[in-house]
Amino acid sequence: MPGSKVSTALGWLRGAAERVRAFGTPAEEAGGARPRIGLALSGGFARGIAHIGVLRVLRAANIPIDCVAGTSVGSLLGAVYCAGTPLEEMERIAGETTFADFGRWTPSWLGLATNKRMETYLERLTAVRTFEEMVTPFAIAATDLNAGVAAYYTHGPVGPPMRGSCAYPGLFVPVQYEGRTLVDGFLAAPVPVEGALLLGAEIVIAVYLEAGNVANARTVGDVISRSFNIIQGHADLVWRQQADVLIEPDVSQFVWDDFTHTPEMVAAGEAAALRALPQIRAKIAGFRREAGG
Repeated sequence: MPGSKVSTALGWLRGAAERVRAFGTPAEEAGGARPRIGLALSGGFARGIAHIGVLRVLRAANIPIDCVAGTSVGSLLGAVYCAGTPLEEMERIAGETTFADFGRWTPSWLGLATNKRMETYLERLTAVRTFEEMVTPFAIAATDLNAGVAAYYTHGPVGPPMRGSCAYPGLFVPVQYEGRTLVDGFLAAPVPVEGALLLGAEIVIAVYLEAGNVANARTVGDVISRSFNIIQGHADLVWRQQADVLIEPDVSQFVWDDFTHTPEMVAAGEAAALRALPQIRAKIAGFRREAGG
């Protein structure tokens, strides 16, 4: 394994170990055998609004979320959720969002736009600026473009790695951070189940937002999006085997950059989460039986 890959893995493991030690496990704190439950949120650009619906159902069903890992838009929504922002506020702001809130068209050799505004957008949703301030342990998955591996972040400022995780190749200029060139996390960690596991999760709920086909591409963004969807569809999706429960909201009818259908996307997330509740409860019950036996 090249040195850069080794340092990426070791750095992540050290950070994860520190986070787990800092927060402990719910089972230990409660003196019971409840499993530590992690949530892995995929990318999906505007379609990521469906994650809010999933979170709402899990909260209403009293399914505890002990740690979260996010890729791309999952890193943005995961950060805001872990910071303690009410879901109602998240949905309100999502419905008011436009591309100009986090992107600015500045064509260059490395991309068509910059996402520097994303850090300002984050400030609208929460005053939390660092991983250490999070209410719930959180990890961001980005892709180290040069090393070709996932780079996980669990400490320090949230803004730069989040921007890197959301730097969709070809659309956004890559983000330079801590000696790495970061692009969208979906390339190396489309659904960051590994991130939740390394934060100490014993049961991982994965949320995957599969994009629909773009029948008639309207923009270069549509072309890029569809191209990467094809690649992802043929990839070896190891994360599917790592996840204990998979939630797949039906967001195929929504355009990648359309924030105007926020209520419908939230509803899609709610519907998918409701369907998964029996499986989630069965996994928790099975863990308790094994722990007790």
